[in-house]
Amino acid sequence: MMKMRQFDVKLVVYFLLFMASGYCMDNDDASIQLNDDVLGLIVFKSELKDPSAFLESWNEDDNSPCSWRFIQCNPLNGRVSQVSLDSLGLSGKIGRGLQKLQHLKVLSLSHNNFSGNISPELGLISSLERLNLSFNSLSGLIPSTLVNSTSIKFLDLSENSLSGPLPDDLFAECLSLRYLSLAGNNLEGPLSSSLSRCSSLNTLNLSANHFSGEPDFASRIWSLKRLRTLDLSNNAFSGSIPEGVLILHNLKELQLKGNKFSGPLPKDIGFCPHLNRLDLSNNLLIGELPESFGMLNALSFINVSSNMLRGDLPQWIGNISSLEFVDFSNNGLTGSLPSSMANLKSLKYLSLSNNKLTGKIPSSFAECTKLSVISLRGNSFNGSMPEGLFNLGLEVVDFSENELMGTIPPGSSKLFESLQILDLSSNNLAGSIPAEMGLFANLRYLNLSWNHLHSRIPPELGYFQNLTELDLRNNDLYGSIPEDICESASLGILQLDGNSLAGPIPEEIGNCSSLYLLSFSHNNLSGSIPKSISKLNKLKILKLEFNELSGEIPQELGKLENLLAVNVSYNRLIGRLPVAGVFPTLDQSALQGNLGLCSPLLKGPCKMNVPKPLVLNPNEYTDQTDGHRPRTESSNQKSGRHMFLTVSAIVAISAAAIIAFGVVVISLLNVSARRKLAFVDTALESMCSSSSKSGSISAGKLVLFDTRSSPDWIISNPEAILKKAAEIGEGVFGTVYRIPLGTQGRIVAIKKLVTPNIIQHPEDFEREVRVLGKARHPNLISLEGYYWTPQLQLLVSDYAPNGSLQAKLHERLPSTPPLSWADRFKVILGTAKGLAHLHHSFRPPIIHYNIKPSNILLDDNLNPKISDFGLARLLTKLDKHVMSNRFQSAVGYVAPELTCQSLRVNEKCDVYGFGVLILEVVTGRRAVEYGEDNVVILSDHVRVMLEQGNASECVDSGMGEYPEDEVLPVLKLALVCTSQVPSSRPSMDEILQILQVIKTALPERMEMF
Repeated sequence: MMKMRQFDVKLVVYFLLFMASGYCMDNDDASIQLNDDVLGLIVFKSELKDPSAFLESWNEDDNSPCSWRFIQCNPLNGRVSQVSLDSLGLSGKIGRGLQKLQHLKVLSLSHNNFSGNISPELGLISSLERLNLSFNSLSGLIPSTLVNSTSIKFLDLSENSLSGPLPDDLFAECLSLRYLSLAGNNLEGPLSSSLSRCSSLNTLNLSANHFSGEPDFASRIWSLKRLRTLDLSNNAFSGSIPEGVLILHNLKELQLKGNKFSGPLPKDIGFCPHLNRLDLSNNLLIGELPESFGMLNALSFINVSSNMLRGDLPQWIGNISSLEFVDFSNNGLTGSLPSSMANLKSLKYLSLSNNKLTGKIPSSFAECTKLSVISLRGNSFNGSMPEGLFNLGLEVVDFSENELMGTIPPGSSKLFESLQILDLSSNNLAGSIPAEMGLFANLRYLNLSWNHLHSRIPPELGYFQNLTELDLRNNDLYGSIPEDICESASLGILQLDGNSLAGPIPEEIGNCSSLYLLSFSHNNLSGSIPKSISKLNKLKILKLEFNELSGEIPQELGKLENLLAVNVSYNRLIGRLPVAGVFPTLDQSALQGNLGLCSPLLKGPCKMNVPKPLVLNPNEYTDQTDGHRPRTESSNQKSGRHMFLTVSAIVAISAAAIIAFGVVVISLLNVSARRKLAFVDTALESMCSSSSKSGSISAGKLVLFDTRSSPDWIISNPEAILKKAAEIGEGVFGTVYRIPLGTQGRIVAIKKLVTPNIIQHPEDFEREVRVLGKARHPNLISLEGYYWTPQLQLLVSDYAPNGSLQAKLHERLPSTPPLSWADRFKVILGTAKGLAHLHHSFRPPIIHYNIKPSNILLDDNLNPKISDFGLARLLTKLDKHVMSNRFQSAVGYVAPELTCQSLRVNEKCDVYGFGVLILEVVTGRRAVEYGEDNVVILSDHVRVMLEQGNASECVDSGMGEYPEDEVLPVLKLALVCTSQVPSSRPSMDEILQILQVIKTALPERMEMF
């Protein structure tokens, strides 16, 4: 503490000297006594957060900073010439101090987390040649004084949150500027009129902003004769691209994609001899491709897709032998493919999809030996596919929606190793499915639908290990569905509709654990619907209509919580529908054509599949010597009847005896089991009580995933260590301690789990913990190891020194400023990334079960890290009543479906908790607030305020200014996440995409709310 106070006093002195030094700049004696460079850097450092202590060598007692890390000095005058702090995890504001470095030439602070505005005082460094502030969180306007030095050559402000228009005089003094990048910000308006003064500019990148208008290329850009790279992509520029590009003789890259440029292409673009990359995609360009393009001998990349270009595919395309990437898709090009395309020996990517091309696919394509992706989708190509193409190392082949005929080429060993996507759908292909397709080791997508293939389904198709979609619809496939069709654990879509498949649905269909769409409709399948389909927990769509399926629909299918649509119409099904899941809500069209199904929506008889009762002949027990009985039968007949009745009686008696014996055996087994359980319970009580009396715990198994650690200290007596450790929190699943690990002094967090009433098997515990240990992500607290005994179970994880989000939001001291919106959004986005990783990167997904601010820990840069994930999965045998009571006590945080005793845990429970978390972050209020007369549920309160048009009143006023176009959509997203109906909540992947859209602040995409 004394050392800290001394530093604070020194810092105050430095600030006073910093303020006073401006008055003695010309005093040589003063400059000797006070090194301006040390002073400026120490003042700059004082406003930073340096979690990894990279700047520890910056000592205010040094006379010179030239020995400090990341600092370079000019050997002639000993003054600082370069400060390079890239990718050090620094945060804070770029404050005062740097302007003291009057000999500084290079200042590079990229890939950190600096926030706030760019200080206009950076423009006071007259010697600065290179300024790189890219990939930070800087906001506000760009100061007009930033480029007021004739020495500045390199300026990179890309990938920040800068906004507003460019100042008109920003480039008033930019004669030496050679590189300028403002990409990836929120800048808007027209280009600055002073831009044309930057006559030395080589690279200009303004992409991914909101610049608009019809830029005056002639006076502002086309006059920049030294330009080599021009990137205006993904803005809102409009108007035509003017002629005059010939002036840009040195141009190497021209990227104008994603704008609203219209009119024809400039005819003189082809006169740029050095042009290597040309991207004009996603505009409104019309007309034909100019002949001058054929003169671009250095061109390797050309993309004019998604325009309205017309005319034949030009012959000159084959003359540009340097081409590697060609994309002319989504236009109106006509004609056939020129044979000269075989000259493109360097071609790797070719997309001509969705045009009006005709003719055959040239066999000379096989000479393009480097070809990796070829897409000819949505044209009118005919003839057969060139077999030579299937001898290349292709990764993507898409010939769908054409008029191709013939058979599917078998492929080569090179193709077997490389092919990932094969789409030949909607053609006129015939013949069989080659068995060699089972050799495509990396195939992820196979679509052969809507052809005339006539064969059995090769069982080899089930051997794909990476296949996610298999679509063989509407062919003439026959035979049975192979039992091995689901050997691929990754298969998500399986569609075999519209064929002539017969036989039963294989029971092995339950092995397709990743399936979410299963469609076998319009076939001749028979037999019953397998119960194993109930194992497909991810299944959303089940289509079995127009088959010959019989029997009852298994009641187990009602347990499929994700199932959204089912169609079993026009089969021979009977009996009751499953009482749970989606089945009670099915309409008539999904059930009709089954005369035996029992549903109020259907007309006709309801046939219950109940076995017939056993009926015994009453004559079996009649006295055969009764004198009153007529004796009209012969002795042989009487003998035969007597034998028949005797056999029937024997069968009935035997069945009754077997049943009685079974009842006795089961009763005895139940008695024995109860005795054994009582014995086990008594033994466990005895063991636990003796253990507690002695104070010792039997030696357990400690495993740390990092084998370099040496944790012997915890094996001998872990309870004693825990008693001495610092308890830092208690939650639903146990108590958390802060403990130094071994002799190394590393601080870890150890959670002592709630001990289940039923002791778990160590192998089960180990298997689940190791799954959680693989969940590595920047927004997750890493699980480092575990300790197991029947009486004590510990989890070892990273320790987060900056506390929880709960403390930052609801428990901060009055002297601590509230979180800014930028920090709050960072917490929301980072938490979404962590949850999305848990939900979508594991099968089955890892459910958190208890999302709330106290389980979101923060590092020194306020990056969120989710803790306690997956513990509900770990403690599967914990008493449900206890768990239910614990969660019901946390009203406002927990999804409403968890309040019932069934505790159906799925990803949507986490989504609900995440929605409540967003509301707390935006409003600064707790999920539930108790007043004198009422209780306020935050989600209900915000929903009412939003409906009344008073959403802005919900926002935490303590965080100062905030962008409404970000905050209000985030609030609306939170309300969607907290929907009472689980199916109405989005997935975490969808939430993450929405948040990223909100971050880019594109108003036209906000309509999703």
